[in-house]
Amino acid sequence: MESNRLLKINRLIQKELGEIFLLETKKMPGVLISVTTVRTTADLGIAHAYLSVFPSEKAKELVENINENVKTVRYNLGKRLRNQLRVIPELVFHVDDSLDYIENIDRLLKND
Repeated sequence: MESNRLLKINRLIQKELGEIFLLETKKMPGVLISVTTVRTTADLGIAHAYLSVFPSEKAKELVENINENVKTVRYNLGKRLRNQLRVIPELVFHVDDSLDYIENIDRLLKND
């Protein structure tokens, strides 16, 4: 069970990462990145962020690119959260393919 403090930190990181990616995707027309979930370890050392990417064909490529430039993203996050958090956690990004999974299940159910 996650503590109330950890849940608040997860939501705060999710909100700020969402705003960072919103600003970055304005430079790339036709691409939308949203942060679906953030799960932080209990010691606030690592934050796993799950990204939903539209179009989903570019998801793996974009998340790999983001993971290569994770220092820049962490720096921007640190500038935004410097007054709320003492230590900014290391960031690890993953593809959230739950929407594709749901879409696939719906498609399979409609075919029957």
